[in-house]
Amino acid sequence: MKKERADKIISSQSTITRSETVKLIRSGKVKINGEVIKDNSLKIDPQTDVIEINGEVLNCKKFIYIMMNKPGGVVSVSRSPKERTALELLPDNLKRPGLFPAGRLDKDTTGFLLITNDGEFAHSILSPKRHIKKTYLASTSDYIPEKGLEEMRAGMVMDGEELLPAEVSLFKEGTNSSGPVYKITLCQGKYHQIKRMTALAGGALTSLERISMGNLTLDPELAPGEARELTETEVELIRQGQK
Repeated sequence: MKKERADKIISSQSTITRSETVKLIRSGKVKINGEVIKDNSLKIDPQTDVIEINGEVLNCKKFIYIMMNKPGGVVSVSRSPKERTALELLPDNLKRPGLFPAGRLDKDTTGFLLITNDGEFAHSILSPKRHIKKTYLASTSDYIPEKGLEEMRAGMVMDGEELLPAEVSLFKEGTNSSGPVYKITLCQGKYHQIKRMTALAGGALTSLERISMGNLTLDPELAPGEARELTETEVELIRQGQK
């Protein structure tokens, strides 16, 4: 980032609008390097200058990468006029313009949702030629026949298209009150892919949770609906999971 107007920097790094930022600055609620400023056109460097708004330091970065433990019932889109989106669940300190889910989860699917404003990064991990592996826990109503599991592992044909081989293993045995859970790893992302694959293999999906993207596993400390920023090391772990 280069030096730019204080009001522009603040509005680009938060959910505060440009006009609201101007009001905050002119009312003396913004400090740069510990000094109150009143001129919203003051040029600042977000990489070196410390920006405080109402006593809280603003975290300025060109790109941000967020891990969310997506709950069921919310959609993985940037905005929706009818349904609640995952982005609406983000805490204020992580919200900023340009965020989007990098790889969607179905409305009822839970688990690891990656949110970022880095379009180039998202394309690099989701393009068909370089798609990262993603691992899910798939609960089914009953055991999938062995023949069906073999077809999933070999690369089954779905709607006339031969899918890439999936890694499938039994993660948890079924009980009297619940069916078995399978661990499934894919390196592509077709519409409702696991649900449709499971049905073709002779099973019935009852719930689905994504537990990892690339080589990065969902943080077990994140409750459903919670999110946190990823470290540079964690972002690199996602990249390393490319096939």
